[in-house]
Amino acid sequence: MSSTTAPKIDRPRRPELQLVPPRGFFRRHMLAIALGAAVLVVALIILYIKVWPFSRNAVVEDLVEASGSAVTIHGYHPTYFPPGCILEQVEFQNGPRHVTIISIQRLIVEGSYIGILRSHLPRITVIGGHVFIPKFGSGTTFETQHSDTVVDEIVANGTIVEFENEDPHKKPLLFDVHEAILRDVRWASPIQYRLKFHNPNPPGEIAAAGHFGVWTTGHPENTPFSGEYTFDHADLSVYGGISGFLSSKGKFDGVLGHVNVSGATDTPDFSVQSSGHKVKLKTNFDAYVDAIHGDTFLNRVDARFGRTAVSAQGSIAGTRGSKGKLADLQLTVHQGRIEDLLGLFVTGRSPMSGPVSLRARARIPPGDRPFLRKVTLAGQFGIENGSFIKPETQGDVNALSAGARGQNKEDPETVVTDLLGQVALVNGQSNFSDLSFYIPGAHARVHGTYDILSHKIDLHGKMRVDTKISKTSSGMKALLLKLMDPMFKKKKKGEVVPIHITGTYEKPQFGLDLTNQQEKRPLP
Repeated sequence: MSSTTAPKIDRPRRPELQLVPPRGFFRRHMLAIALGAAVLVVALIILYIKVWPFSRNAVVEDLVEASGSAVTIHGYHPTYFPPGCILEQVEFQNGPRHVTIISIQRLIVEGSYIGILRSHLPRITVIGGHVFIPKFGSGTTFETQHSDTVVDEIVANGTIVEFENEDPHKKPLLFDVHEAILRDVRWASPIQYRLKFHNPNPPGEIAAAGHFGVWTTGHPENTPFSGEYTFDHADLSVYGGISGFLSSKGKFDGVLGHVNVSGATDTPDFSVQSSGHKVKLKTNFDAYVDAIHGDTFLNRVDARFGRTAVSAQGSIAGTRGSKGKLADLQLTVHQGRIEDLLGLFVTGRSPMSGPVSLRARARIPPGDRPFLRKVTLAGQFGIENGSFIKPETQGDVNALSAGARGQNKEDPETVVTDLLGQVALVNGQSNFSDLSFYIPGAHARVHGTYDILSHKIDLHGKMRVDTKISKTSSGMKALLLKLMDPMFKKKKKGEVVPIHITGTYEKPQFGLDLTNQQEKRPLP
C-alpha cells in the first residue's frame, strides 16, 4: 500500500511585537525630569531661604529679636542631621556705649524636622559664654519681640557672669557658673531654671532652682522670681576680723524689686579672730531683697550660740552719696550670758559670767578695713548677778566690797556684781559714758574706755560706800584716808571715794583713785 505525504505549505510568519520607544522619547522625558528637578531645587532653595529656620540670616534675626541687641557672628556651619547650625564667636551689643553684654565662643543650635513645622527646638548649647551686667543707670535695656519659637532646653555650663563695679577703680564681681539649665523657654511664659555657681563674696557654692519671669519690659522690678537655694562652704574670713564656714538653705518668692527670702544658716566654727574662740552659730531669718539694686532688708534674724539668743532687724543696703553697702542692725539680747558675748572677743576663758541683757545699734560700713575697726555700736547693757571667774579678780572685788562695808578684807564674803551701762564702740575702742555697778556695801559709777583689740581698760569714777572711807583700806593708805575723812563728809548717807579700774579685761585691777579730784562728789 502506497502512502502519500501532504505537501508542506509555507505560511507567512506573524511579525513579533517590538517594545522600542519612538525616536526622541527618552530625550523628551529626560528633559521633563531635568526640568522637574530644577523646579524642585529652586523650590527647595526658596523654601530654605524663606522657611528654613537655621540659615545664617534667619538665626541672626531670631537672636536680634530675642535679645533686643545688635548681633554679630564670625563663623557659621549648618548641620542637617539633626537640622540646626553652629555659630562661632557670637557677640551681643547693647546700650549707648555699644557694650558687648554677651559673648559666646560657640553656640550650637539643635532642631528636628518635626520641630521645624512646630517652631520647636530641642536644645541650644552655649560654650564659653560670658555675660556682662553694666552698672545700674548705664542706659542698657533689654527689649524682646514676640516669637512663636519654643526651646525645650538651653544649657550654658561654664558661663562667666560679670557685674560692673560702681567704683571704676575696683575689680568687677565675677560669678563662675558651673551649671546653668533653662527649660521650657518661650514667649510670655515663666522659665524654669537650675543653677550652680561659685559666689565671690563670701566665696562659696550656691545651687538654686525655680522659675523666672515673665520679664516685665520697662519695669524689670515687677518681674516674678521664685525658687529654693542652698549655700555651702561660705568663707566668712573675707570680711576681716571674723572667720568660719557658713552653710544655708532657704526659699524665696516675689518680684525682682521685692523678693521675700526665708531660711536658716549654720556656722559650726564661727569666731572673732582676735579671740580665736570657735562657737556654733545658728540663725533663722526672714527678709526681703531688692534684686534690682542688691539691697537686703532683715525683718527678723534669730541667732543662737552657747546659751545666748540674739534678735536682729535692719538692712544691708546702699546709701545715697556713698558706694558699697552699709549694714545697719538693731540687736537685742534678753537673758543671755555675758560669758558667751565676752568669749567672742577675749582670749582664754571669759573673765566674767552671769545673765546679760543688751539693746544696741550696730553699723558696718563698706570698705576694706578690718571688721573690728570699721564696725560701730551704740547701746545699753545690763549684767545681773555677774561674777568674775578668776579667783584673784573676784577677790579684788570682794576686798573692795568688804572695805566699803567696813569689814575685814581678809575674810570677805562671795560678792557678785550688777553692771549697767551705755557704750559706744568706734574704731575698735569702747567708750563707756555711764557705767555703774553694785557690790554689797557700795555703788560705783565710772566712765572711760576699753580697747577690744588690746583688751586694755581705763575706767575712772566714784563709789559711794556704807562706812567711812578710812575703812576701805589699811596701812599708810588708811592713815592718809583718815586724815581726808572730813573732806568727804556729805549730808547724804555714805561716803564717796574716787576709784579706778585699769589693767586688761583678763586681769582687771580695782583700786582707789586718790589723784582724781574731779570725782570727789556724791553719786546722784
